[in-house]
Amino acid sequence: MTHTTGDQRLDPRFAADADGVLDRTVHAEAPVAGVVAFLTDRDGDVYQGVAGERSLGSGVAMTPDTVFALFSTTKAVTATAALQLVEEGRLDLDAPARTYAPALGEVKVLDGFDADGSPRLRDPRREVTTRMLLTHTAGFGYDFFNEHYRRMAEEHGQPSVITASKAALATPLLADPGERWEYGSNIDWVGQVVEGITGERLGDVFASRVFAPLGMHDTTFELTDDLRTRLAGMHTRGEDGSLTPIEFELPSSPEVHMGGHGLYGTVGDYTRFIRMWLDDGRGENGVVLQPETVRMAVQNHCGDLKVTALPGVIPSLSNDAEFFPGVSKSWSLPFMVNDEPAPTGRPAGGLGWAGLGNLYYWIDRDNGYGGFWATQVLPFGDATSFGGYLEFETALYRSLEARPVP
Repeated sequence: MTHTTGDQRLDPRFAADADGVLDRTVHAEAPVAGVVAFLTDRDGDVYQGVAGERSLGSGVAMTPDTVFALFSTTKAVTATAALQLVEEGRLDLDAPARTYAPALGEVKVLDGFDADGSPRLRDPRREVTTRMLLTHTAGFGYDFFNEHYRRMAEEHGQPSVITASKAALATPLLADPGERWEYGSNIDWVGQVVEGITGERLGDVFASRVFAPLGMHDTTFELTDDLRTRLAGMHTRGEDGSLTPIEFELPSSPEVHMGGHGLYGTVGDYTRFIRMWLDDGRGENGVVLQPETVRMAVQNHCGDLKVTALPGVIPSLSNDAEFFPGVSKSWSLPFMVNDEPAPTGRPAGGLGWAGLGNLYYWIDRDNGYGGFWATQVLPFGDATSFGGYLEFETALYRSLEARPVP
């Protein structure tokens, strides 16, 4: 374990409590191989915890600079790049998104399947906008969370998004744009919008406009040899709770930089990104977003449409999963918003999301804290990793309640 707790607002026992959470997670009856968890405030990391191994049985310990496949924690970075273009007057969130990514003009709505199994497709009733894409209300889904997409993949050869191919983007909508919240490849399309406006590959946009001002030196769509030497291994959870290492790597020279899931990076880099959202858009090397943009972006942007549970329709990739069942949840432009206080202690209006390999984060602008929890295990919604993350977050709020009164 390593930890730093210079924050006077935290109860002195927080580090020991957090260390205990990590230790229990790697020694559970159904363990994870290893975990890295950081807590940050607006000024810097106030806790860094590591436990276990990068890959089960490898003998190589987890370290604070271990590299992870970040999966859907990529999405908020893509949203940030889009918001920069809004600030510059180059992106209208409510204009047809095909203005910037012409291929969006070709999408159809999937209205089910005919008796012979053929998909029934029709034109959408309204245009897809970038705001809809950012809030997951455009109509795109994922095959591991939607039965119709799973059928399109298995029976009609629809490629998985992890192929990072243009063909993987060309999927039908599951509903007319703006009609419901459906989690899926919407943010991959936002990446295409950003590329269409800037004329650059998404990774180059991130490098110059997000990573450089934040000091994120280890985050990329394309693994280098150096990063690969620090890479955490992926694992699968058996029905009996056992853990098996597997070979897994996203395409190292992808056809498309997938704005929804394609990044690799370290937990320390991601807490730099979290700090920017805590500190009204400021990074250690410059300003990423204006304060008014940050305040606008973190509000609910999908009206009465609510975030729903995610049904795991491909069991090897995801369990049924939901943050805070029974708590109303909305979507801002980059993040899920819990409309009500969460059981962990996170206040109403808190922000957060996750990544398929059981990575989780939250951002609490009211209290000025955010955290990131990283493991590499499938399927998503792993009871041990997700449970450990919730304990880690809860430990912060217990610490704040227990802090001595000045």
